[in-house]
Amino acid sequence: MVYTSKLPSKWKGTCQEGQDFNSSLCNSKLIGARYFNKGMNSARDTEGHGTHTSSTAAGNYVDGASFFGYANGVARGMAPRARVAMYKVIFEEGRYASDVLAGMDQAVADGVDIISISMGFDGVPLYQDPIAIASFGAMEKGILVSSSAGNAGPRGGPLHNGIPWVLTVAAGNFDRTYAASLTIGNNKEKEKRVIVGRSMFPLDAWVRDETLIYNKTLSKCDSLELLAEAPRAIIVCEDTGFLDDQMYAIASVTNLAGAIFVSKDPSRVDLESTSCPGVLISTMEFAAVIDYINSSDDPTAGIKFQQTVTGKEVAPSVADYTSRGPSPNCPAVLKPDVMAPGSFVLASWIPNDYTATVGTNMLLSSQGFNLISGTSMACPHASGVAALLKGTHPEWSHAAIRSAMMTTANELDSSMMPIKDVGRNFTAASPLAMGAGHMVPNKAMDPGLVYDAAPQDYVSLLCSMNFTRNQIMTITRSNDYNCANSSLDLNYPSFVAFYDKNVTTGAMLKHRFRRVVTNVGGGAATYKVKVAPPEGVKVAVWPQSLVFGKKYEQRDYYVEIVYPSDGNGLVSYGSIVWIEESGKHIVRSPIVVSPTSAGK
Repeated sequence: MVYTSKLPSKWKGTCQEGQDFNSSLCNSKLIGARYFNKGMNSARDTEGHGTHTSSTAAGNYVDGASFFGYANGVARGMAPRARVAMYKVIFEEGRYASDVLAGMDQAVADGVDIISISMGFDGVPLYQDPIAIASFGAMEKGILVSSSAGNAGPRGGPLHNGIPWVLTVAAGNFDRTYAASLTIGNNKEKEKRVIVGRSMFPLDAWVRDETLIYNKTLSKCDSLELLAEAPRAIIVCEDTGFLDDQMYAIASVTNLAGAIFVSKDPSRVDLESTSCPGVLISTMEFAAVIDYINSSDDPTAGIKFQQTVTGKEVAPSVADYTSRGPSPNCPAVLKPDVMAPGSFVLASWIPNDYTATVGTNMLLSSQGFNLISGTSMACPHASGVAALLKGTHPEWSHAAIRSAMMTTANELDSSMMPIKDVGRNFTAASPLAMGAGHMVPNKAMDPGLVYDAAPQDYVSLLCSMNFTRNQIMTITRSNDYNCANSSLDLNYPSFVAFYDKNVTTGAMLKHRFRRVVTNVGGGAATYKVKVAPPEGVKVAVWPQSLVFGKKYEQRDYYVEIVYPSDGNGLVSYGSIVWIEESGKHIVRSPIVVSPTSAGK
């Protein structure tokens, strides 16, 4: 809900009492809480996931937030002045489609403005997906549903929530690293060198001037028996490919002061916890440590933990775990839509839950925050931005809000180069991984042009997908729509053209699109088109300029893509950009030419 000093008059929700939860726990921030299952439960979060995602979307300001000293500072959600209503639909007994559908329907009935849902159903068609069905009803009421793309990675299967009427959010990495500073050498030696490596050891510790050891017998760091006999020292562990096992072994013995671990690419290691006083460095840095050991009569080192480094890495990048398009249940609409921060996100957590380990001891998060990763964390970032847009432009439809976020997204990283995909060996990221790019909230407030869509437009899309009338009505739950103008060409701020990589006739394929844009800028404006075609593809756009006499005026244009069928399954991509003559607004839409199985 968008914040006002009093509860909105349209609000019809309630705080439902239940196990460990009474209505007095609601307040002017948390204005609703309901649960949906058949057993004895309540809306209280017992896992932490809902607390984390809701505080990411709309948490208020909290001074001195951190995760055991990491990411220390002021925490807040994307829309800190928005109100929150919680709907719990997953319980220890499992997840049921009927509960998800009931929860989302109730949120619509209660009068929410935005629904943020960080979960999805895999391998089901739209008419069997409770999120697709419920979100259609939300869309009819002007409510944007923001959803996570899934965590299957580039080879684990296609994304979920590839639903044409929702916002589908991919996950990215950003330029904040949780670290420890490794110092090799001491004051007796001529030079000391500091190496900043990765660590999330949860204690305010500083291992000082300890002997540094490396030998082939011990440094596999996989034998508890051998490690237990090692002298007190910081041990250098070789890269065996079993980092978790090495950390467990080091944490299980008490005689070692610390450890140095190595990886070819530390940035790709899922280091959500460090149970021993250890630091992870790169192979290049590892070589420098070994050179120092070999050249010193008495090699020593120190490690200082709870370091947070910002602004040193090129960012953003596509997280390796984020699921990729195309959408398996509606490939004609390019998914995901946008990318948002998803890796090592600091947000609120449930009390009395163990969130870190030291050795074999579990630690409680005394400050009530946790650092976790996933598209579940990316989704509420986008949800919060959507709430801000709805508050700024209450007249905008769900499609206009989504369009504003997509057409203003950034496809470049901080080095002004194309965003890289960690899961594809740091090659340039495809829109099938990041959608239109990383969202830029401030630009989305004033996008210039938007691509709008009404419920009938989505039904016309469904009518062209070989669904039966009953299957379509399962989604729409209404007789108010028709299939008179069925078309796969939805008025969407992106373009995707497919080919069958097993059919290579040599003939060129052709795909034509029509788009309608609405001027939401300040008044009269003229836009000219700039096309960056995918490699080996011809793209024609007409007309090449769009002239608007006033705000809210609409203009249409056409796009024709001519492309080959590639036997190697190549994915190529480019963009269509409408640039206002004044330079104030730049409205960018990605183009993708892809085999139908690109996401598998």
